This record gives sequence, structure tokens and C-alpha cells, in this order.
Amino acid sequence: MTSILTNNAAMAALQTLRSIGANLQETQGAVSSGLRISKASDNAAYWSIATSMKSDNGAIGAVSDALGLGAAKVDTATTAVTSAIDIVGQIKNKLATAMEASVDKKSVQEEIGQLQQQLQSVAQSASFNGENWVVAQNNGSAAVVSSFIRGTNGTVSISTTAYKFDTGATGNVLFGASANGTIQTDSGILGTKQTIGSNQYSVFSLDISKMTSGEISSALNMVQTALNSMTSMGSKLGSISSRIDLQTSFASSLSDSIQSGVGKLVDANMEQESSKLSALQTQQQLAVQSLSIANSSSQQILSLFR
Repeated sequence: MTSILTNNAAMAALQTLRSIGANLQETQGAVSSGLRISKASDNAAYWSIATSMKSDNGAIGAVSDALGLGAAKVDTATTAVTSAIDIVGQIKNKLATAMEASVDKKSVQEEIGQLQQQLQSVAQSASFNGENWVVAQNNGSAAVVSSFIRGTNGTVSISTTAYKFDTGATGNVLFGASANGTIQTDSGILGTKQTIGSNQYSVFSLDISKMTSGEISSALNMVQTALNSMTSMGSKLGSISSRIDLQTSFASSLSDSIQSGVGKLVDANMEQESSKLSALQTQQQLAVQSLSIANSSSQQILSLFR
């Protein structure tokens, strides 16, 4: 039965057109954004997971930046220690030269004095972003960020690697420091004094001008002890640097993995969406044509009354 009041065919065609239009809008959104799930209403579970993991990935990126800052601090300290080892090695050579009775000890001491001043200069210059790891800091330790951790219970934390300063002769700083940060040349590997003859000397305050051969021999042993301590210090810094490098590499790989995992949850399959878009556009054209046909059927009633 054909009715001029109710056009069931037109209503069905319009409902189909609306459904196709909604699907087409959704597909066009996926194509333009590249996301299959862009809001919670698309898929609440996947959207929640993706949002949390994106946040974690941002934190991992910040940790990577902090690792780079920590690496710069450690590298600066390592460079200073390497330079100090070379200088102390030269002092050791000067002492070996001074063991010869005919050598002018005062001339040798002048050379040693220049090397000692260079040691202080190296220690003072080894600062990065206000931190100097070869001079003891006021709080007695320093730390660098090492990783970002999300616990199984949902909590998050940042772990750090600590470096505790020891100002002794066999410690891990070249010099100590006062409360205001000024270098104290009477502590640390190079500043801690030992008794030689009737006096006390450190590598920094060493003066062989009036020393006997036996005393110079004792000074030589003191310098060798300092070299051993600095070598150990360099090894500790090297181990921290190695860990930072490993963590930096891991953080980069972890960030890529998280990004890939999030992509699998929310990214649109562009080949599939492209095919779907073409199909929906065709369906839309057919639905418009169907609605046009349904609307024209009521016009045919007029011919019955001519």
C-alpha cells in the first residue's frame, strides 16, 4: 500500500543513510588522525592503557634527559681525574730524578710546585652545572638519575645511583671542601698529609728542597699511593658511566617498545581504513539514490488522479 502520509521506504533509506554517515565520519576521523581509538568512548580499556603508557613514555624521556645530564657530570669528573693522574705521574718522575745526589732539588721543586698548582686548577675546573665530583660536596654525596620504575601496584618511582665522597688519602675525591664550597687543600687524595721525616706533607704540599734521599723515597711511596687511589677513583667513575650508558640505551629501547605497543592498541590500519572509506563513500551515494527513489514514489500518486 502506498500512503501519502507515511513513506516507509523513505524512512528506511534515511535511517540507512544516517548509519552510513556516522560510519563514514568515524572512518574519516581515523584517516585524518591516524588513530583507531582517539577518545575513551571508542574503547575505554584500550584508551586507558594507552594514556597511562604514553604518560610513562614521557617520564622515560625525561629520565633519558636526566641520564644525559648525569653522564656529563661523570664525564667531567673522569676527565679531571685522568688529567690529575697524568700530572701526579709527572711529579713521580720528578721525584725519581731527585733521587740522584747531584740533582739540584730546588730546581726540581720549582717544577713540582707548578704541577701542584695545576692539580688545584684541574680540581677547581671540574664543575658541571654547579656540581664538582672531584671535590667533596657539603652533603657528602652526589647522585644521578638511573631509571624510571612503574610498580605492579601502579606506583611510580625514580631510582638514583649515589656517589659518596671520601676525603681520606685513599678516598674518592682529589680535595675536600669547606662549608661554602671552597677547596680545602689539606684533605682528599692530594691534600691528606703523611709524616715524612720530621714534617708532614701531602702530594699538594710536597717540598723536597731539603729532603734526604730516604725522605724523597718516602715521598715517592706517598705519591704512588695517591696514584693508586686516583686510579681506583677513576674506576668507580667509570663503572657509574658504564651503568649510565647501559641505562640510556635501555631507556631508548624501552621507549620504542612502549610506543610500538601503544600503536598496536590505538593506531589505525591505514590500508584497511582507506578501503573502508571507499566502500562507505560508495554506500553513501547508493543510499542517497535509494532515498531519492523512495521520495519520488509519493509523487507518482498524482498520476492516478489525472
